[in-house]
Amino acid sequence: MKYNQLGTSTLTVSEISFGCMSLPNDESESISLLHQALGGGITLFDTADLYEKGKNEETVGKAFKGKRDQVVLATKVGNQWRPDGSGWDWNPTKAYILESVEKSLRSLQTDYIDLYQLHGGTIEDPIDETIEAFELLKEQGKIREYGMSSIRPNVIRQYVKKSNLVSVMMQYSLLDRRPEEQMLDLLHDHKIGVLARGSLAQGLLLGKTPKTYLNHTLEEVTQTAEALKAIAGAENVLNTSVKYVLHHPAVTTAVLGIRTASHLEQAFAVVKAPSLSEETLLYLHKQIPAEVYEHHRN
Repeated sequence: MKYNQLGTSTLTVSEISFGCMSLPNDESESISLLHQALGGGITLFDTADLYEKGKNEETVGKAFKGKRDQVVLATKVGNQWRPDGSGWDWNPTKAYILESVEKSLRSLQTDYIDLYQLHGGTIEDPIDETIEAFELLKEQGKIREYGMSSIRPNVIRQYVKKSNLVSVMMQYSLLDRRPEEQMLDLLHDHKIGVLARGSLAQGLLLGKTPKTYLNHTLEEVTQTAEALKAIAGAENVLNTSVKYVLHHPAVTTAVLGIRTASHLEQAFAVVKAPSLSEETLLYLHKQIPAEVYEHHRN
């Protein structure tokens, strides 16, 4: 396993991370899977207080009790469940963040969170207040570092300008090359690490039944999957998809949603696969059209 420094922080994380949102419903099965991942060298485990209304955090907390010093725990905040459980509302206020971190600490059975991430964000948010909350939590030792999960360029730019965030989680794949337009270079220039999610584009790159995706038509999605299969070979499509995401120097780790032992074995296989050649990268760029952000640009 390769390990990378996350931004300017002292956190070192595996280049393949475990996205915990996809954990199976059975708790013992989930804990076993998390232990296998750690045993294979994965160190960053990403969850959120939103997932399963907090149960996901609890499962992760149980799995790593007694192993806390071996893992980098990342969770997220900002989405507040309604009292009736019918859905959630966006709440990036300082008061809510300071309240929520206590619940996450209890759920994760830990005294500190390695990476606390804002789970979204809009340009209308009280951004200065939100940053104050994260900075206060760092001072108190309740979090080591903070970041955000966002695909909105206008919001990301504000946090890059105003805060000390060390990471941005964003969707990035061969079917979603929007980050390549501006965001990856911006974050790399500011030494902010990218946690790339969605590198398999909901399985569409692996041959899942084609559907429209972002601005890609059904035909374009099909052509992309075929082009990828042609250059990679059927047995290496997953490896090539993830290695493509990892090729950009801004990307610190690829966060893969892992639900089964088979998924975990596939993640380990990516680690062993060689990096993509310049020839392969050039072919993929020619065959697969780039995307740009149409919304939230400025």
